[in-house]
This record gives sequence, structure tokens and C-alpha cells, in this order.
Amino acid sequence: MQITLDNPASAPQPLSPYYSQVARVEHPDGSALLFVSGQIAEGDTLAEQTRGVFQTLAALLEAHGATLADVISIRTYLTDISKLDEYGTVRRRFLTGTPPTSMTFEVSRLFRPEALVEVEVVAAVPGR
Repeated sequence: MQITLDNPASAPQPLSPYYSQVARVEHPDGSALLFVSGQIAEGDTLAEQTRGVFQTLAALLEAHGATLADVISIRTYLTDISKLDEYGTVRRRFLTGTPPTSMTFEVSRLFRPEALVEVEVVAAVPGR
């Protein structure tokens, strides 16, 4: 098993030098698990930030041969759980297949004070 930590140049770069955006755990058969760090995005509304987050997640996955359809687990952190439906409406535009396993938390604040949502995912990349 091989583990690679990566900040793909084709995706927005991390906001801090203290983490990697993707951990790829490669199996000898070519399949892999991708652990993607929590992502936030700019925007004035939760919907705008959610769209930005999923666009960034898609770019990070694509850099490793995966898509949002390969997501098997998702963790969402919201600063206002009463806006879960607003978040869910945008999320469903990006995750259109069978929903992955999911956990959603309300938190008092995130890494950046203006952030309303942070999302991290795990994706499974099939072998060759």
C-alpha cells in the first residue's frame, strides 16, 4: 500500500501550509481511497459557498482520476443547522447518484470567520 499526500496544481491551493488537501491511499490493484481535507469557499450566502466548495472538491478529485460520483462518505460542518435545506438543495445538484454516507454537524465557527460551510469527503477510485 502506498500513501501520497498532494496539493494538485489544477485545484485551488490550500489556505494554510499546515495540511495537504488530498491523501491518496493506493492499493496494489490500482484502486485507491482519496481522503480530501475540509474545503471552504468564498461567497456571501450559504448557497454560493456550497457551490464553491463542491467545485473545489470536484477539481481535487479530478486531479486523482475521480469524480463526485466516486464519493462514498461526506462530512459537512455548518455554522447554522437551520440552513440545512439550503445546503442540501445545492449539494443535490453535485451529488446526483446514490447518496454517500453522511454526517452533518453544527459548529460555532470555522477556520475563516466568514465561512458558513466546510465539507470533507472520502472517494473510492476503481482499479485499472
